Amino acid sequence: MLILGMESSCDETSVAVVDGETRKILSNIVASQIDVHRLYGGVVPEIASRAHIEAISNITYRALDEAGVTLADIGAVAVTANPGLIGALLVGVNFAKSLAYSRRIPLVAVNHVKAHAAAAYLTDPALEPPFLALIVSGGHTSIFEVTDHRTFNTIGCTRDDAAGEAFDKIGRVIGMPYPGGAALDKLAYEGDPNAIKLPSPALAGDNLDFSFSGIKTAALNYINAEKMKGGELKVADIAASYTHAVVDALAKKCDIALGRTGHKRMVLAGGVAANSHLRAAIEKVCKKHGATLTVPPISLCGDNAAMVAQAGYFEYAAGVFVGTELNASAND
Repeated sequence: MLILGMESSCDETSVAVVDGETRKILSNIVASQIDVHRLYGGVVPEIASRAHIEAISNITYRALDEAGVTLADIGAVAVTANPGLIGALLVGVNFAKSLAYSRRIPLVAVNHVKAHAAAAYLTDPALEPPFLALIVSGGHTSIFEVTDHRTFNTIGCTRDDAAGEAFDKIGRVIGMPYPGGAALDKLAYEGDPNAIKLPSPALAGDNLDFSFSGIKTAALNYINAEKMKGGELKVADIAASYTHAVVDALAKKCDIALGRTGHKRMVLAGGVAANSHLRAAIEKVCKKHGATLTVPPISLCGDNAAMVAQAGYFEYAAGVFVGTELNASAND
């Protein structure tokens, strides 16, 4: 069963062809906008939307060609409908609706966060629910109890900013190229993780929630204070201490979640799942609980259409279709 997936929730335009039954990727084309947004230090929504418009038709042809199929072979079109930047989402949704309607192909709507978790099925085709999923990206930080392919129960989440946004913000302040996550990950190995005392993003109390606004403010205050002293800013120590605090908080809550639920399978996904420190920390937690961990390869951690197609297959299998009434939503 071939699914044509489309993703345009932020600053990557992506189209993929996936065999949903065998969980095999036939093509996965990603048109990144990083070079454009780097000029502004972050994603500019209007620019992102225009770039999606310019790219989506061309990469759809490329995805079909690379997969060696035509639209006649496609069983369904899956598109990210929420959450994300509303203008960017509308490009993908309207293109997918037009294509599906004109070719009389079934259309399914996909939640972007659930799609990140679906990347794990493409990584380990034998993976089946139930399991815990930590989804960490630039816009989302949540712990889910996944009871079946389509049912996600939120048991922990951020109450303000996301971990990915927190990494990018501090990375930008200390001079890392946008996006700052990858550069910060590498630099953290060169510093002392205990050099700077920072508040934990893991909220106190009987919960599995996070708050990343406090650690961002504390780090910014430290950086500004050091600059005012006129001394040399030890960016490696900042990267190491900041990374340690964020990763430790995520691992702490996952430790509690695994102990509380008793699950023996866990998925780590989303853009921040590419962080090597986080991968190692969650792997350690899973070993403590005798749980297996599935983490997608770097190519499937960021936004991509293959994960959307696989999530879309589960919608198709459940008979959950949408029509031309489908609209995008910035929220979940």
